[in-house]
Amino acid sequence: QVQLQESGGASVQSGGSLRLSCAASGFPYSAYCLAWFRQAPGREREWVATFHSSRSTSYADSVKGRFTISQDNAKDTLYLQMNSLKPEDTAMYYCAARAGPLCINRPDFYRDWGQGTQVTVSS
Repeated sequence: QVQLQESGGASVQSGGSLRLSCAASGFPYSAYCLAWFRQAPGREREWVATFHSSRSTSYADSVKGRFTISQDNAKDTLYLQMNSLKPEDTAMYYCAARAGPLCINRPDFYRDWGQGTQVTVSS
């Protein structure tokens, strides 16, 4: 059974940085896609970035150049380094996973989700 657990969320001021982590267990697949999504109150869940098992990455335009998605060499932790944070980055951040060769930026593509970690950016 796949388990994902996010951590690292906090309250920071605009311009600050945070690194989110997503610890994965029960995920033995050789081909997979991992992703970060976020959801602000009253808004739909929004794709942030994806990491494929080939180590290719993709980013939403709103975070490109500020956020970096990565995975540790042991392949059991996914990271999201967030720099130059803005108030509009305030949201609950979720990691998601799906086995297989594809990476798609729609939340309905992913079968496994973490519980989320809150990021609040004040101006």
